[in-house]
Amino acid sequence: MTTSLIDKTPRPALLSRALLLVFVISFSGGNSFYLLVSVVPGYATASGAGGGGAGLTTAALMLATILAELVIPRLVARFGYRIVVAAGLVLLGTPALALPAAAGLPAILVICLVRGLGFAVLVVVCGALVGSLLPAERRGEGLGVYGVVVGIPAVVALPLGVWLAGQVGYAAVFTAGALIPLAALPATAGLPGRTPTAEAPAGVLAGLRDPALARPALVFAATTTAGGIVVSFVPLAVAGPLAAPALFLHAVAATVARWWAGRHGDRHGATGLLVPGLVTAALGIAALVLTTSPVAVLAGMILFGAGFGVIQNATLALMFNRVPESRYGTASSVWNLAYDTGYGAGAAGFGLVAAHTGYPVAFAVTAGLMLTALRPARRG
Repeated sequence: MTTSLIDKTPRPALLSRALLLVFVISFSGGNSFYLLVSVVPGYATASGAGGGGAGLTTAALMLATILAELVIPRLVARFGYRIVVAAGLVLLGTPALALPAAAGLPAILVICLVRGLGFAVLVVVCGALVGSLLPAERRGEGLGVYGVVVGIPAVVALPLGVWLAGQVGYAAVFTAGALIPLAALPATAGLPGRTPTAEAPAGVLAGLRDPALARPALVFAATTTAGGIVVSFVPLAVAGPLAAPALFLHAVAATVARWWAGRHGDRHGATGLLVPGLVTAALGIAALVLTTSPVAVLAGMILFGAGFGVIQNATLALMFNRVPESRYGTASSVWNLAYDTGYGAGAAGFGLVAAHTGYPVAFAVTAGLMLTALRPARRG
């Protein structure tokens, strides 16, 4: 009699209590970020800042985020995850309460800078925690779930903020954006404490010089450049009530694609997703040249969202797979630096270009610039 041997070893649990708390914190911070990220540029424009000033609000948010990401590993090593994440929630939420009184662009930019510090803490620390708390054999799947958790705020809060600003005014939206992250403060008590593998900022700089991390980061930065443009300028470039559904479709497509890319990457590898993801995202931005066509705008936002979601998951998975656990902090920081640099530079640059050429030409230039990242995408 032959006996077939079946491996009945149970798969490791995907979710732990600590990971669920990280999800709660990321979800709250994401809602605050997305609720305001498309509203503050409009508020700045209404305050007389113009299109260039609108782009500067997103650029200021991302600039502070980028600078903070270089020192966050050292802060975590000194104070531990709980204190640093709690400080991040406070810095992200509290300054939004001052926005209704900030009538001029300089005051708005200062508030955006402070909120950027809080946002940096949440994206870097929560990203590193997710990487370390997931079982290695289910990392792609777990990152896909994490993508859904952080993607839902984009699906709901991104278009909701634009709609609410028109219905109940800016002040109510700013208040909601402040209270949501502050409500997540109790969750920080259940986070892990200090980690013996926390790295100094030099590890981040070394990661930027490592081709294994730098190439995926460059591809991701090319995509996030367009991401900052979309959330800041689609509400301004698209006339009428089309902006809210366009942002909604973008967020839905990105969330679904990020989850799918995680499952696909576990089975077939993430490297092969870089080129198709980048091309799809660029085609979506190219479609926005037809700003007066609802069909082109909505189709473009779906394409861009899909490509953006694929690139998000594939690049982060590649980075975690290419370094030991002791360098997850570096990988998360490099990935987030690519995200925030692209987001801020795209918004600031697009505003200046569009002021001279108009939105259609600026969208065409953006699509062309994205495709310059095809070479590092091919090399993985």
